[in-house]
Amino acid sequence: MKGLKVSVAAAALGAGLLAGCGAKGPTLHVYTWADYFDPSVVADFEKEFGCSVAIDTFDSNETMFAKLQAGSTGYDIITPSSYQIPLMAKSGMISKLDKSMLGEVEKNFDKTYLNAILDKTMEYNVPYAVTYTGFAYRKDRIGKAPIDSWRVFECEELKGRMSLLSDMRETIGGALKCLGYSLNTENPEEIAAAADLVIKWKKNVAKFDNEQYKTAVASSEWFVGHGYSSDSIQIMEDDENVGFSLPKEGFVIACDEFVVAKDAPNRELAHKFIDFFYRADVAKRNMEYVLAPMPVAPALAAIDEEVKEKIVVSPEVLAKGEVLRDFSGDKAAVRELYVKAWDRIKATETK
Repeated sequence: MKGLKVSVAAAALGAGLLAGCGAKGPTLHVYTWADYFDPSVVADFEKEFGCSVAIDTFDSNETMFAKLQAGSTGYDIITPSSYQIPLMAKSGMISKLDKSMLGEVEKNFDKTYLNAILDKTMEYNVPYAVTYTGFAYRKDRIGKAPIDSWRVFECEELKGRMSLLSDMRETIGGALKCLGYSLNTENPEEIAAAADLVIKWKKNVAKFDNEQYKTAVASSEWFVGHGYSSDSIQIMEDDENVGFSLPKEGFVIACDEFVVAKDAPNRELAHKFIDFFYRADVAKRNMEYVLAPMPVAPALAAIDEEVKEKIVVSPEVLAKGEVLRDFSGDKAAVRELYVKAWDRIKATETK
């Protein structure tokens, strides 16, 4: 379990994995979220396939997409969230998968997780890990704040001690759920109302953030951090005073997926990397490190019961979640509504 050993893991990924198992073999370039693979599993992949793995990280789908759109090349594997993949495909950033090279995926994929992804044909994508967006919080510092509700961000007694994700769809989505609307509304008035609500919350939060909340909640600098279940559970592993809550009004279910870049220098090795993580023993180890469920049926059946209780959400709770949809192509005008709402949120000064 990583918990507060996140910084150590990051250092290992940043330094050790770049060196890999030797400069003679090819280097697989992976663009992903921070602390998203067990370093020992990656090291095993390097050893078995005579290669090295270089990992670069992003903190939001929008940041990742903008970097690729600006011309960054050389990546083999990318792990965007499901809703971002159709736009990446339409933009010519990713290529169709060769399913003949994905035998472990075909054998072990848990089809119950199809509801968490958008492209159920898996033409471009293989689901990697599922996370739920809620609140990491200090049990010893929140008092009577409604930690099971988005309304917690209206608590003035917690002013300056909370954070919201710096993520357009996640944060506007939270406000939409709070107001009783869909995360995927196309109604301009509902989107505008959600932006107004986030601006109201903004005066009470320390910042919009995608990474710092993990250490800030752990150190009690912040008492509530809007973030991902996997990150929050990692913190909980090392501190019994940290909890994680899913808001009763509803929340985001996110499935991050493996895709192969259109210009991937190592296409065959990229497929091997995806298939490697679908081996039952590998997925089990990786899940117990990342603390997020992977749709690998035999691995889910084999993980420690205590871990399973933490990372697998009951059907009753899951029913309150919603998967973000893609707004590109003929829905580009809807996406622009969200972009303008987010720009207004970020530009509005609060006291």
